[in-house]
Order: sequence, then C-alpha cells, then structure tokens
Amino acid sequence: MTEETRAGFVAILGMPNAGKSTFLNKVLDSKLAIVTPKPQTTRKRLTGIYSTDNYQIVFFDNPGLLEPKYELHHSMKRYIEESLQDSDIITFFIDITKADIKGNELISSFFESLKQIERTKILVLNKIDLLSSPKNILPIIEKFSNMKIFDEIIPISAVKGNSFTEVINTIVKYLPESPFYYDPENISDLNERFFVSEIIREIIFFSYHDEIPFSTEVVINEFKERKRGKWFISADILVEKNSHKGIIIGENGKKLKLLGENARIAIEKHLGTSVFLELFVKLKENWRNDPHTLKTLGY
Repeated sequence: MTEETRAGFVAILGMPNAGKSTFLNKVLDSKLAIVTPKPQTTRKRLTGIYSTDNYQIVFFDNPGLLEPKYELHHSMKRYIEESLQDSDIITFFIDITKADIKGNELISSFFESLKQIERTKILVLNKIDLLSSPKNILPIIEKFSNMKIFDEIIPISAVKGNSFTEVINTIVKYLPESPFYYDPENISDLNERFFVSEIIREIIFFSYHDEIPFSTEVVINEFKERKRGKWFISADILVEKNSHKGIIIGENGKKLKLLGENARIAIEKHLGTSVFLELFVKLKENWRNDPHTLKTLGY
C-alpha cells in the first residue's frame, strides 16, 4: 500500500431489480449478494469492500426503494436512510428499459430528497444490453442530466463484460484521501452465518412462488466448523401462516428435502467445504409486523 491512499463509503441505491446486487458481485468477483428476479430480495444493508494498492471502496448495497406495507419494509427503508447519511458518494441504479419515471411518485420524492444532499451523486443506467439500439441511450442521458441532480451519469450492463470499470474509475475520482478502513484482504465485514442464511433464502425465492418468498425468514441456530468431517449447520425457516408451512414442507416432506439439497450444494460451494444442513420450518405469526421479532432477527 502506498502512502497516499483514498478510501470512502459508497451507497448503492435504486429501484428493485435494477441490478444493484449484480453490479456488486461483478465488482468483487464473488457471490456476495443474493440475486433473484423477484423484488425485495435484498432486505438488509450488505457491506462489500473493494481494495487495490491505492484505494478502497466500501460499498453499502441496500434494499430497493419501496412503499412500506409492513414494519419489515420500514426497517428496510431505514437502511437506505442510514446509507445516505453514512456515505461519501451516492450511486443510484435505474433499469434503463424502465427509465420513463414520469408519474412515479416514489422516485420523484426520492430525487427531491437527493437534491438536498451535498455529496457526489452518480446515476448508473443499467441493462443497456437490453436496448434495441445504442442510439436510444442519448436522449435518456439528456433527460436525467436536465434534472441537475447527478454529478455523473454512466450507462452500463452489469451482467456483461467489464462495464463496471467506468463506474469504479468515476467513484475513485471523488474518493477522499484517507487510510483504508478495512484489511484489503477482506471483501465484507459480515460473517459466514449471514451469508449462509442468505443462500438458503435465495433458494426459497427460486423454489416457491406467490407470497412464500416474501413471508419467510431464515435463522441460523447452529454453525459448527470442524477440522475433520462435515461442518454442521442448523437453520429455522420462519413462516407467518400454517398454510405456508405446509407448502414449504410439501407432501411427505419432499419439497423441504429438495430445498435442503439445493441449499446444501450452494452453501458448500460458498464455504469450500462439505456441510450437514438441517432445516426446520417454524410458525412465527405476523413476524413482518412485529418490531420485537424484527429486532431479534437483526433488523
């Protein structure tokens, strides 16, 4: 590490499914954040650390903007508010195929609040690979430029190539001179229990439909590392309704068994070791609206 280093905190914000978590995973070259086609996949603020010899960017990946319907949603919204306060630089992601935000009161209100924040703001127009023609990008950039909110506007495709490099280079321009905040070898400050619970939750999102993914939460009860033999992990899947419990377990436990097999494979890939995974489905009525339960769950 050279004597002159830059380091800072960067908020990743945007609408649901705008590619925020995909971008972070690409930058870190690691499956740090779970990604699914469903909205509200990200529930908590996730810290991702990107370091080189000369600079360190501490990303805060946040839930997408939403109108709160549950106490859980209010907690998710608070992560966004905290990231706005804690960050040196703010990035806002928009799916460029949904860039017509006219009449979208949620974004309009958020943009008004951004105007009051005196910090570097970068708009990232993601998914340009889905546009029918590159020429369509220019009027979209012009529209957002005329809003006089963002210091930089960058079109990218988070799922293709190294288009995130321009975003990184732009962020570095605005990073304050500072020593590093974390060991450069680290890519997050979160522990493995958190990532294992997220992996199980991701499998739930892909395995079930309707309300099930949104009304479930995963709690790791035991996480035992072993020098010899398989690591032992025990987790509870919390549901709000008895009917949901039956859906997750399935006839003769077949669905839960398949969920456990898929989760175990993904966890072993993440940890790089064999694991024995034990899953239980437990009823916790109305957990999304219970402040005490949310607090115990880390929200």
